[in-house]
Amino acid sequence: MTQFEQEKAAKKFVELWQDKGYEKGEAQKYWIQLLREVFDIKDSEQYIDFELPVKLEKTSFADGYIEATHTLIEMKGRNVDLRKPEKQSDGTMLTPYQQAKRYSDNLGYTKRARWIIVSNFHQIDIYDMDKPHSEPERIELNNLSKDYYLLNILVDSEDENIKHEEDLSVDAGVIVGKIYRCLASEYLKKEPDETKFAKSINALCVRLVFCLYAEDSGLFGKHMMFHDYLKKYPASELRTALIKLFKILDTPKEQRDPYENEELLAFPYINGGLFADENITIPQFTEEIKQTLLIDASEQFNWSDISPTIFGGVFESTLNPETRRSGGMHYTSVKNIHKVIDPLFLNELTYELDQITSISVIKDKKKALLKYQEKLSKLKFLDPACGSGNFLTETYISLRKLENRVIEEYYQGQAQFAAEENDIIKVSINQFYGIEINDFAVTVAKTALWIAEAQMYKKTRDIVLINSDFLPLKSYTQIIEDNSLRIDWNSVVNKLDLNYIIGNPPFIGYKEKDESQKEDLIKECTNLNGDTIKNVGSLDYVSGWYYKAIKYIANTNIRVAFVSTNSITQGEQVALMWKPLIEEYGLKINFAYRTFIWDSEANSKAHVHCIIIGFSVVDVKEKMIYDNNNMKLVKNINAYLMDAPNIWIESRRKPLCSVKEITLGVHIFDDHNFIFTEEEKNEFIKREPNSEVYFKEWVSANDFLHDKCRYYLDLQDCPPNELRRMPLCIERIRKVKEYRSNNKSSKGTILEENIFMPKQGWKANCNYIAIPNTSSERRKYLPIKFMTSKTIITMPDLALPNGDLCDFGIISSNVHMAWIKSVCGRMKSDYRYANGIVYNNFPFPKLDMDKREKIENSVKKILEIREKYNQSSLADLYDPDVMPPDLFMAHKQNDIAVMQAYGFNYKKMSEADCVAELMKMYQGLLENN
Repeated sequence: MTQFEQEKAAKKFVELWQDKGYEKGEAQKYWIQLLREVFDIKDSEQYIDFELPVKLEKTSFADGYIEATHTLIEMKGRNVDLRKPEKQSDGTMLTPYQQAKRYSDNLGYTKRARWIIVSNFHQIDIYDMDKPHSEPERIELNNLSKDYYLLNILVDSEDENIKHEEDLSVDAGVIVGKIYRCLASEYLKKEPDETKFAKSINALCVRLVFCLYAEDSGLFGKHMMFHDYLKKYPASELRTALIKLFKILDTPKEQRDPYENEELLAFPYINGGLFADENITIPQFTEEIKQTLLIDASEQFNWSDISPTIFGGVFESTLNPETRRSGGMHYTSVKNIHKVIDPLFLNELTYELDQITSISVIKDKKKALLKYQEKLSKLKFLDPACGSGNFLTETYISLRKLENRVIEEYYQGQAQFAAEENDIIKVSINQFYGIEINDFAVTVAKTALWIAEAQMYKKTRDIVLINSDFLPLKSYTQIIEDNSLRIDWNSVVNKLDLNYIIGNPPFIGYKEKDESQKEDLIKECTNLNGDTIKNVGSLDYVSGWYYKAIKYIANTNIRVAFVSTNSITQGEQVALMWKPLIEEYGLKINFAYRTFIWDSEANSKAHVHCIIIGFSVVDVKEKMIYDNNNMKLVKNINAYLMDAPNIWIESRRKPLCSVKEITLGVHIFDDHNFIFTEEEKNEFIKREPNSEVYFKEWVSANDFLHDKCRYYLDLQDCPPNELRRMPLCIERIRKVKEYRSNNKSSKGTILEENIFMPKQGWKANCNYIAIPNTSSERRKYLPIKFMTSKTIITMPDLALPNGDLCDFGIISSNVHMAWIKSVCGRMKSDYRYANGIVYNNFPFPKLDMDKREKIENSVKKILEIREKYNQSSLADLYDPDVMPPDLFMAHKQNDIAVMQAYGFNYKKMSEADCVAELMKMYQGLLENN
């Protein structure tokens, strides 16, 4: 079903259900028709289960459940408020969502919902159970024709063909790993240094895999041809047999010795340089190696269906010593690659072909198809950090799929017995360029593209009969081994010939860069005057690719899309990196994926929090922001990936608004001489009774979140005559002075020599609000707490002196949390709350007495409920999996009070919309300051 057809079907569905909505009599019909008419599920009655039994205290029934996508549906009657709790049969009050979640929680583990949908026919709320306390995506029935894509979750289970290819590719990686280990043990007998035979063993494995693929896919002409050739030789002669075979595979038929063994002469000429290097060292083969090749790799495995996109990454990680040591098999999923290439170019190309195929006049359609195919054949792509070539390979496959659609439409099933390959297939791997610093990855990338080419060639032959063979391979030299940040990309492909740049540059944080990588950024990250941008050392390594790309694409229509860690759109890196790119170089962000988890490994899933940014120097009409399966068209995308003006939130020393100032907690430099556990404190007081009055509670955020406490011996206000009568205290002071005198290089921690007290930072001389410096990304709310002057909070956690109920309400609100998520830095994936970036730039609302009172009352309710659960720590209370419903609802009421104070519509405003409005307010504050 095309996009146009789906929109038309959605409009028809809206007309049909505009005035309906009886829960018991029409709910099932509603979903059957929606699935059948809008999502083209022909057997929709079987696709969805109705009245699914759920065992609670007694058996209850969930209104709908879709097994394929683990979606649970709870229906209510027309005009029922979906956010209002209703009394259940057991007397509890639950909203429709809470009711559905209770059903999900009581299903078997394998049936638990990935998505929960609640609906009253005219409104559909979609809850992502990966984020159980996030706001739902909402679809109003009248808007279904433009928002139907949000319901793709009903049908978008992982494609079984893709999953099959992925599983095969990972299995293939296991086989390659076994072959590698067997070969390595033989190499090690002659050469104990693995680095000296690394190139040989890698090249040998690539050749063996290609031969295994070639015999299974028919490239050798005869099935099991490679297997049968090896089988006839004893293990002791396999080395010689392979050397002879490799030579034959690299020799054109007309140049071969006509008296050579007929079995060898039957093998085709491969070309492409794959078998050209005769200097690789091949070890002696053992019976174990022979059996592994014959049985595991040949008889018991079919290589023809592997995904070259995935297998390239798996292959490289299997044979690359660094990734082997890290464990697991690394690959970038096809689904994630399409998050880059679909909005960059593939969606447009697909839509264009859809329009062409709908042309009714055959002659006009054929003319348009040929013109479109010619367009595909002229597009050129560069991946300047291509690794094992998965982005290039999947892009090639995607273009060839479009081309095969063209061929199928053009010939309409008519056999083309005389057609030559070049007359039919126009898209070539020679349209794809790459730069990669690892020599072995370069070889793998080329091989993956050759395998992809062979697979797509076979698919074309299934459409039309091509009168030529796939082999020999075409020479392919467009993937270059070099440091991408030091090579001129024009030497790889002239920018005037290029259309798109894609890729996934290295994920190396600013603290993890080595000296060479630091030098790369110093040379590459420059302004228009050629000067290195300030604080370049605080940028992640990927920044270099953005600067290199923007200089390369100047004065062109080239469009770029990179995957990056989300840190470059958070905290201080934003202004440092993006301000010159946007204001000086004219970078325009055309589309963006906000933070999502990038699963890059098959065995040990490595969760990396990523963003995708598509950009150019040419503005586009429709800019797209993708967030939680939701795509929104916007006018501008700023460096925080928000629909807001280009602003730069830089660290400031004072708040932008007229509010109380936040300060850092206390920092000491005492080698733990003034910090005590409760047991240590009690023992010390026994020995030094007069010290008792000078002990204060001493907490970090981790302490107050988990109801723990330590103690600090605060002697700065102790009179000298009294201090002289406490020898144990004087001993501690001397140890501190000695420790400091030996550590004068420590930054910001040395006090003047004539001051022996260890404390530095804010003095807790009043009540305050304690704010954790770091908080889990899983939490819906920032867990803050009122503290008295008897408790000292440590750096790097923060304190708001004399903070009141209203301050508490605003800082703990969803509005402030949305700001935190957008502008703060991160420690791994956790939020790092900093006064300079977060608090001092936050646009506070202007409050009258009524607004202030509403916020204060909501906070009183939060504190009252916290006290109700006084046996639970803040870590317990704010864990999203176990947060008490009444505490959650109290916070929701506080959210409403704060949003109303801003004049925001709490019923309709999304988190992204909220941040966009805050950024506009921030811009206004800057202009008026």
